[in-house]
Amino acid sequence: MLSFLGFGRSPKKVTIEGVETPIESDGKETILTAALKAGVRYPNNCRVGGCGACKCRLVSGKVKELTESAYILTAEELKAGYILGCQAVPKTDVVVHVDHIDAGAPAHPLVTTGGTISGRRALTHDIVELTVTLDEPMKYTAGQFAALSVPGVIDQARSYSFATAPQADGNRTVVFYVRAVPGGQMSNWLQGDAALNHRVQVEGPYGEFYLRDSGAQIFAMAGGSGLAPVKALLEQALNDKLNRPVVLVFGARTQKDLYCLDDFAALKAKWNADFIFIPVLSHEPEGSDWQGARGFVTGFIEKRIDPQAQVYMCGPPPMIDAAIAELERFSFRANNIFFDKFLDQSHTAAAGKGAASP
Repeated sequence: MLSFLGFGRSPKKVTIEGVETPIESDGKETILTAALKAGVRYPNNCRVGGCGACKCRLVSGKVKELTESAYILTAEELKAGYILGCQAVPKTDVVVHVDHIDAGAPAHPLVTTGGTISGRRALTHDIVELTVTLDEPMKYTAGQFAALSVPGVIDQARSYSFATAPQADGNRTVVFYVRAVPGGQMSNWLQGDAALNHRVQVEGPYGEFYLRDSGAQIFAMAGGSGLAPVKALLEQALNDKLNRPVVLVFGARTQKDLYCLDDFAALKAKWNADFIFIPVLSHEPEGSDWQGARGFVTGFIEKRIDPQAQVYMCGPPPMIDAAIAELERFSFRANNIFFDKFLDQSHTAAAGKGAASP
């Protein structure tokens, strides 16, 4: 009975093949959470079972799976014993094999700190820029994200990407772009008047989305609030004086969904190589005064991408999936494609999952 009620849970040892020292799970946390707390550079992005970045093969032991992994993993992966690290709580000591632990991934200390929402600015009709002043500095790499919660109001954390390049000595102020999701408890609360000057908790940094070393073209695609990590990534590249050519395709529905145009015009003016920025509208009314590109972002890949380019994509899952399929059509190398799917309850409800970042 005590075990059923959650009492008496004992720590479990998690051995990750290739990592010298086993780590410990407290009996309630997932393999991914335990690994990140121990400083292991375990690949991850969404942390809610929606992207598959944290998948690993269960070599031995037993786990409790919090969600249905068949939504993400293939039949072959399931047969081979793969599980999602972010959704697997060890029931016994376990041994797992992670296919790709990135030795070059960011290795910032994980910080949990309080903060105050010190600024809020409307970017579009449904996206706000949220500024949080932290109690303690947090170092991160451009492209990463943090988990945000509101103690006593919304205790379940949601994930939001940093929208600006980091400061070298740590950040007391961080910026997020938050899109209002229909029915989303967190995103709609953050856009309301009660949020300003309210206390929050911020935990991070997380994520494996960051600019890899190369001299190749940066081909970036973003949709909605997925523009945040791409903007941060390019700002950091400018600060580092990189001279790589850039093509950035930003997908939106109509003109009212466009934002940060002045920011990217400024980036282009300062860039040390070719910088092409293409806003693309998919549902702009015919006959409007829009003179720019129309259609879907995938239609702007073929004639603008270099065969050796590195691809960086952030946005809703349908956009990412369609773009990957288009890149595969051109036999584009998978190891040059990096993405971060922006999941919310509308993307996870069909699989019986909770909300990711609403």
